[in-house]
Amino acid sequence: MAARNSVRVFQNLRKGFYAPTRQFSGRASNARSSTASLSVVGSLVASAAGGYGLYTLWKQGTIKDLAREVIPHVNAAGKPTAQPSVFSQGKDHAVYLWIELTPSANVKEVVKVCKTLQKLVDEVTDPTMKDDNDEILAGVGFGPNFYKQAGGNVKQNYVYHHRRGNLGEMPSSHGDVFVHAKCNTPSKLLELAQKFLAALPKDSVKNFEDIYSFVYRNGRDLSGFIDGTENAADEDSRAKIAVEPETGGSYVITQKWIHDMHVIANEKDKVKEGWVGRSITDSTELSRKSITSHVARMTGGNGFEQKKPFEIVRQSMPFGTLSGGCGLFFIGYSASPDNLNFMLDNMVGAGKDGPHSDDVMRLTKNVKGTFWYFPGAEELSKLP
Repeated sequence: MAARNSVRVFQNLRKGFYAPTRQFSGRASNARSSTASLSVVGSLVASAAGGYGLYTLWKQGTIKDLAREVIPHVNAAGKPTAQPSVFSQGKDHAVYLWIELTPSANVKEVVKVCKTLQKLVDEVTDPTMKDDNDEILAGVGFGPNFYKQAGGNVKQNYVYHHRRGNLGEMPSSHGDVFVHAKCNTPSKLLELAQKFLAALPKDSVKNFEDIYSFVYRNGRDLSGFIDGTENAADEDSRAKIAVEPETGGSYVITQKWIHDMHVIANEKDKVKEGWVGRSITDSTELSRKSITSHVARMTGGNGFEQKKPFEIVRQSMPFGTLSGGCGLFFIGYSASPDNLNFMLDNMVGAGKDGPHSDDVMRLTKNVKGTFWYFPGAEELSKLP
C-alpha cells in the first residue's frame, strides 16, 4: 500500500513540478536504459520507496544508484540500444547542430567522427565526475542521402517532402549530419559543438547552424502555452513510441519555427486558445474546439480527448533572441516516419479528414525542416 501511495505522489508531483518542455522527469537515470531494465529497477525500489516517497528517494540518488547497478546487466541481453538523446529526460538546455557537408567530403572520415560523439561528450564532462548539472545526453543522426552513402540501411523511407497549406508552407531543408545534445550547463553544449566541428575533416563542412535552446517559464513555449503536454510520462512508453525495436534506431523530425511575437503579445488569450485547442493557463484540452485547432490537427478530429492514431516523443524547446528572431525548435523522435508524415500532412490540409490547415501557423512560421535517422548504438558502431 505504501509503495502504491508513493507512486501516486510521484505522479502528482510530476504534473506540477517537472517542466513539460523538459519532456520527462527532470533528473532521470541513464538514457540508454531499455524497456526491460525499467521494470527490473521498478521492482527493486518499490518496497524501499514506501511512504517516504519515490520522489524523495530519487532526489537523494537511491533509485539512480540502483539503476547504475542493474541497467548495464539488463541491456547486455536486451533489445538494441537507442542513442542517449532519443527518449531520455529533458534538460534545461539543448543544442541542435545542423550540418550540410561539401560534395567532396570524405564520407568514411565523417562517419568516424560521428562514432566518437560519446568520447567527445566524455572529454567535455568527465564521466567519473559528472552530476546532474553537467551530464550531457547526446545523439547523432543522418539525412537519407548521406546515410545511404555511409553504408547504412533503414527499414523505412524517411524523405521529407515540401508542404504548402493555406496558412503557410513547410520547406524541405537539406542536411547530412545532425547532433542533438542536452545539458543543464549551456557552456558545455557550446564546447561539445566546437569539438565535434573541429574533429570533422578539413573543408568538409559546407555550412552549419547551431541553435541553443532554453527552458522558458518553467516549461512553456514562447507563445505562453505549455509544450509537450501529450508526451508519455514513463520511459517504457517513450521507448516504444520513439525506438524501432529491431534496430534501436529512431526517425526524427527537426523544424525551426519563428514566432510572430507581435501577434502573441496582442491577440486575446481566448483567440489563441481556440487556435491551439488548449487552455493557456494549465494546458487543459478544450471540450469544444475547431477542426482547425492544433490539437484537432494532431489527432485527426475535434473530439474531446480523441485518441491519437500516431505518437511521437517531443523534445522541443524555445530558442532565439528578440533581435535575431525567436521561436520553437521542434524535434520529435518516432519508431516510424509514418507518425511524422501524418502530423505534417494534417497541419497543411493534406490529411485524410479534409483540407484543414493548422491554426497554430497563425502564431508562427516554419522556416526550416527535414527528417533524420538516428541509428541504434550498435548500428552506429558498425557503420563502415
